[in-house]
Amino acid sequence: MADRKPLTTYGSPVPPTYPPAVDAARIGFPGEAPYARGVQPTMYRGRLWTMRQYAGFGTAAETNERFRYLLAQGQTGLSVAFDLPTQMGYDADDARAAGEVGKVGVSISTLEDLAWLFEGIPLGDVTTSMTINATAPILLAMYVALAKRQGVPLARVGGTTQNDILKEYIARGTYIFPPGPSLRLAVDMLAYCAERLPRWNPISISGYHIREAGSDAVQELAFTFADAIAYVEAAVGRGLAVDRFAPQLSFFFAANSTLLEEVAKFRAARRLWEWIMRERFGAASAASRTLRFHTQTMGSTLTAQQPLNNIVRTAIEALAAVLGGTQSLHTNGYDEALSLPTEEAARLALRTQQLIAEESGVADTIDPLGGAYAIEALTDEIEARVKEELARIDAQGGALRAIERGYQQERIEDSAYRYQRAVESGERIVVGVNAFRSEVPEPAPALLTVDERLADEQRARLVAHRASRDAATADATRAALVLAARGTGDLMAPVLAAVEAGVTLGEICADLRGVFGVYEPRRR
Repeated sequence: MADRKPLTTYGSPVPPTYPPAVDAARIGFPGEAPYARGVQPTMYRGRLWTMRQYAGFGTAAETNERFRYLLAQGQTGLSVAFDLPTQMGYDADDARAAGEVGKVGVSISTLEDLAWLFEGIPLGDVTTSMTINATAPILLAMYVALAKRQGVPLARVGGTTQNDILKEYIARGTYIFPPGPSLRLAVDMLAYCAERLPRWNPISISGYHIREAGSDAVQELAFTFADAIAYVEAAVGRGLAVDRFAPQLSFFFAANSTLLEEVAKFRAARRLWEWIMRERFGAASAASRTLRFHTQTMGSTLTAQQPLNNIVRTAIEALAAVLGGTQSLHTNGYDEALSLPTEEAARLALRTQQLIAEESGVADTIDPLGGAYAIEALTDEIEARVKEELARIDAQGGALRAIERGYQQERIEDSAYRYQRAVESGERIVVGVNAFRSEVPEPAPALLTVDERLADEQRARLVAHRASRDAATADATRAALVLAARGTGDLMAPVLAAVEAGVTLGEICADLRGVFGVYEPRRR
């Protein structure tokens, strides 16, 4: 161990100790600019973070059962995982959806599916996060239509749609349309929510998937903020006042097991966003300059080998998020390297958050690591490196132009390659994988499986749905949507009219594909 030369995820040597050099002005006070110490003066002493466990599989009824279970166990917000066909704009009975219906999330093709998903859950009493991007306008329209059906005033409807389509081109791949039309749809949602849904976050600009794709901590922040800048510029270009919509922007970051680096990353992120909104966009409102974010512990750090070790990894990552001042948190199940989380694993993941909140004492002190030499030095270093990366992206014409050139994608691939080489060489230790392996085979944990018959039932319901709707009304709303898409006006109103008329998610996407085309990734 004497020869160990530890590095940060972005490649800087980690010194054995840090000098007592702290700039009090740059640290500030909790709830005050530049917000390094948190966006609320009292932080968790006033209100704990939202415990929002991500869930979704099979049919809407199955996921509704899991939602009710998690709420009964003390969860304080809902988070919906959608299956790949829903994310990619295909109905459950589309041939391209075969084998994927309900497998990595819940299958939603119609407003009736969404009503079933939230059966017995009043939308005015919970906040809901939806991990959905290319089809986000359709799912938001369904949620609005369901709230109206429940009699919930839209001013009470709270939650978040991820709707961060730019990161799909960078890291995740669930895009449908080319970047231009996709950005148009995202800005339409910004404008709609600013006007009608004051408690809804229309975009959760996501570094999580960038990190999961292999980026380091600096790239995670830089590429996320570059995307955010592109969204704000597009909205301002549409004529929206920055202080009208910016308070409804939210973010989504990963929590890695490199605890001190992650705490510093979250602190640097708040300081960077305050700087971006003040210097680039002249935001006058403090609400426009405060970074609010959800955090999820990392799936890519979970291992199939010795899966119970993942309980400890997730606890460390959750602690990093809390010490870093997150507003809401999802903790992964220990079995997620093998399958969707079982009920036991989901409960234990939630208990991890509750133990940190109620037994560790870290929520009792506001910014408990503030002023720590190592934390403040890492915060400064990460902030400086992110600014350098943002300058490189600006020099290429911004996030959209850099994406078209493949810049972010190539940088992430390089980072992922370096990490994998470090693991294979033993430079980075992954317990149970390249060190401390078990001699005796471990018993496999019980896994959650999705019955294929549920997909057959979902397809049968779709056939019945199309037969029972008013065909003339559905056709008329589809024609109106196509006409609007060919123009330059808002698309949220015609999408809402279509879902209320019983038009399916797949039909809406097919109509928009006919107008916008589909995105073909750059060949390298």
